[in-house]
Amino acid sequence: MQVDFHPDATIELAESSDWYAERSSTAARNFLVAVDVAIASIVNDPKRFFHIDDRHQSCSVIKFPFQVVYRVIDDRIVVIAVAHAKRRPGYWRGR
Repeated sequence: MQVDFHPDATIELAESSDWYAERSSTAARNFLVAVDVAIASIVNDPKRFFHIDDRHQSCSVIKFPFQVVYRVIDDRIVVIAVAHAKRRPGYWRGR
């Protein structure tokens, strides 16, 4: 299954990784690996995760306070946001 990122989700991922990198290169690497694991889990079984609404689902990023918010469109997974779980809930809904 193909995975595409909304441009804003790409920016969020980079900015969050940079934030961790400023504190620890290990934390930044672990964050990116954890996001990759979340995306692999979504690809493996996209219907398994929490439905936020009729179009969006989310998967938690293990050990980090982030959610990968996505939509399944035909045979693609579109990552809508890499969202901090405790800040500005639902800010990505207009994407």
